[in-house]
Amino acid sequence: MTERSLIEDVGVGISKAAGILDEALAGAEDGEIYLESVRSESFLFDDGRLKSASYDSGQGFGLRVVSGETTGYAHASEISEASLRRAATAAAAAKRGRSGLLAIGPTPANHRLYADVDPTASPDFVTKTGLLAEIDAWCRAQDPRVVQVSVSLAGSRTAVEIIRSGGASVAEARPLVRLNISVTLEKGGRRETGSAGAGGRAAYDEWIQPDRWKALAMRALRKAEINLDAVPAPAGEMEVALGPGWTGVLLHEAVGHGLEGDFNRKGSSVYAGRIGEQVMAKGVTIVDDGTIANRRGSLSFDDEGTQTQRTVLVEDGQLVGYMQDRQNARLMGVAPTGNGRRENYASVVMPRMTNTFMTGGTHDPDEIVRSIKKGIWAVDFGGGQVDITNGQFVFQCTEAYLVENGKVGLPVKNATLIGHGPTVMNSISMVGNDFAMDDGVGTCGKSGQSVPVGVGQPSLKIDSITVGGAGG
Repeated sequence: MTERSLIEDVGVGISKAAGILDEALAGAEDGEIYLESVRSESFLFDDGRLKSASYDSGQGFGLRVVSGETTGYAHASEISEASLRRAATAAAAAKRGRSGLLAIGPTPANHRLYADVDPTASPDFVTKTGLLAEIDAWCRAQDPRVVQVSVSLAGSRTAVEIIRSGGASVAEARPLVRLNISVTLEKGGRRETGSAGAGGRAAYDEWIQPDRWKALAMRALRKAEINLDAVPAPAGEMEVALGPGWTGVLLHEAVGHGLEGDFNRKGSSVYAGRIGEQVMAKGVTIVDDGTIANRRGSLSFDDEGTQTQRTVLVEDGQLVGYMQDRQNARLMGVAPTGNGRRENYASVVMPRMTNTFMTGGTHDPDEIVRSIKKGIWAVDFGGGQVDITNGQFVFQCTEAYLVENGKVGLPVKNATLIGHGPTVMNSISMVGNDFAMDDGVGTCGKSGQSVPVGVGQPSLKIDSITVGGAGG
């Protein structure tokens, strides 16, 4: 379908906006006008009542001028000829004292990875809030030990338009939805919580079907029940098996950020200058792919207008590439990969992940768990932290089990995985054949900006990693 032009809607027109941009870009290497219009909503049903319901809308633009390593950026919430001219004057300061050759713009994307739907428009408010109440009641009816249920629903439609030198432009609408369910059980004075969520770039339809939300609710209930019987996690160096899907968030944090172009151009990544080297175990292949239809991290084109692609970063353990936006790619002498992203019109572009995952291998997941002499099987993760400059990370397990002589034992509580990303990637000895993407809940933070992302991986065996717990 043909997207509506945001700049035409406010009476400025693409040709006039492009003319203003062209004046600002004279003598610069790159730049664009990025326009955005957003409608978003969120609902929270907590403790048996609708605790919050919000709706927001807004629009604005950012105008960027890139000269060498310098970026001039100005933005405003008012889209008008006068505000565009003010922004152009401010951003053009980036080229002061130097002159460059304007780079060729990206080829316009000719495909769309998701439909133009508006989750904020349908279904209506009563239906959405009624659904949350229904989920709350259903969860409580499943188990008399339920003492708390929290259900949230969020949706947005973001219309973007990117105008480049000469009047070339691309535009699309990006939907995004997410449903989360959290349940707390109590037994013998002990309370434990389990949660599950799912979402993607689509309307609410898929995620509010009874079979879909009931499956999420059952997962949340199951996690809470498992944790009621969990024992303190052991501590020390040991073998660890990781489950498929969301556990790929460890890969995202411990390795993915280190493969972004800006960190490597500046030499601050542990992977800087190592293209062609064996940096991970044989059998490990890592991909960033922004072209998977309807996925949370997918984009038809990135926030500079470059069509997204499937980028192999590590192949059979060998480093073969980085994720690039246009500026870092030009400065490094390589092609952009469609990874230029920004949180909103007021944010600068930087290379970011889309859907980042490890591809599947040949081992049966049961075989991986049976191979563990003494360690844990980590099925699900919570939050984590990583230091990009040295690759050190800490991750909390939200569902994990003791494993001894290949037999799965009791669930453990408060287990954390502590390690060094490159070292852990070299300690992978088995890669499962059960590859899975996460359910569509990931959000990535970098330099104060948050963007939706996807992660994924098969089951893995790590021969040695530090497990933090209550004792040995």
